[in-house]
Order: sequence, then C-alpha cells, then structure tokens
Amino acid sequence: MQILNIAGYKFIALDNLSELRIALFNQCEELSLKGTILLSPEGINISLGGKLADITAFKTHLMADSRFNDMTFRESYSSTQPFKRLKVKLKKEIITLRRPEICPQTQRAPAISPQQLKQWLDQGRTFTILDTRNTYEVAFGTFAGATHLNIEDFCEFPKAVENLTADKPVVMFCTGGVRCEKAGLHLLNKGFSEVYQLDGGILNYFAMIGGAHYEGACFVFDERVALTPNLQPITL
Repeated sequence: MQILNIAGYKFIALDNLSELRIALFNQCEELSLKGTILLSPEGINISLGGKLADITAFKTHLMADSRFNDMTFRESYSSTQPFKRLKVKLKKEIITLRRPEICPQTQRAPAISPQQLKQWLDQGRTFTILDTRNTYEVAFGTFAGATHLNIEDFCEFPKAVENLTADKPVVMFCTGGVRCEKAGLHLLNKGFSEVYQLDGGILNYFAMIGGAHYEGACFVFDERVALTPNLQPITL
C-alpha cells in the first residue's frame, strides 16, 4: 500500500480565504498530493492522498497554523492514488445545507464514540440510528436497522426529517462526520432532546471497531468507490 489517504474537517471562522487557498494549493502541489480541500467562512474540509512522508509533511505544515493544530483525520491506505487531481476550492459552506441559522463553528451536538455505539447496539438499546447520507451511498451499506431518508442531496435533510419522531434518542452518522455536525444541530433546533453524532463517522467506526453491526461497505468520494470495514476498496 503506497498511498496514505486522509480525510478531516474543522468548523472554524476563517477569513483571507484567497490567500489561504493559494498557500494550501502550493504546499500540496510541492508534495505531489492530490484530492480536494474546501475552504469557506465556516471552516475547512480536507480529502487528500499521497505518499506517507508527503502526507506527514502536509499535516505538520497545516498544524503549524494555530487554527488547525487540533484537527484529526481519518486514515486509510491504497495501492494507487484514488484522486485524479488536486483542487483547493472556495465555497459558501464546506458542507452545503443552506440553513444560515445553524452555526457549527460555535455549537456542537453531543458525540458518541464508536465504542459506545457498539455497546448500545450490543445491548439492544432503544434508539433511532439515523443515516444522513444520500441514497446512492446507502446502497453500498449501512448499519443494521438504520433509518435512512431517501434523499439525493444533503440539502434535502431538513425536509426529510419533518416526520421523524422525537420520542427516543437519535444517533446519526455519515461517512466522516461533517454532515452530522449540521444535521445534529438541526434536530436540536427542532426540539429533539437527545441527539448524538457518531464521532468520526463510519470511517472512524471501521478503524476503531470494524464491521460489527454494519452491513456492506462505505461509499467514499474517490476512485476507490467504497471501503470495506477493514478499510480496503471493494472489488466491483
């Protein structure tokens, strides 16, 4: 496995985005990294692949900036580069929901660790496990018994949960966690009293737990298409 792939995000108020975009692009290009970095006034979202030494150098450079020194990343390896090109893009949101009242830079729904989620599932506790992803992602795999919303775009999430009942706890999940940062706040704003987001998403669950209670693979947005619970690309 020659390529280390990393995915991470942070919600934080950012300015001077054009200068930051140029600096990150130049750093990635110098290290021959490929993938996508999204920048917006609400934060940063990173998905990159490259050789171990180059990814390590990038992370060292990134974390020298005090705004990003506490970022964590989901990691997986592949035999080939799963990204075709390097893109560093400026966006209005790093994950688009179009709900300006939701501000994950300053507020966060409670998180549940992969270990605790497995324990709850092992115990058969009563709660809604909610898949916030799109239908084409769910088709590759999801947690056993999960509720999914039949949405084609995350922007549809607020309407899709209008009939979701608040009579039991909700544990929500997505690929790496970024969507749940906004989805969790939306449910709290709607009056749900007990909402949790799976810390680090499915990829962190795979890394910490494996495939217990999960059926299938996890869709990823690169040439690998989807990853098995041992974080290996599926064979199509």
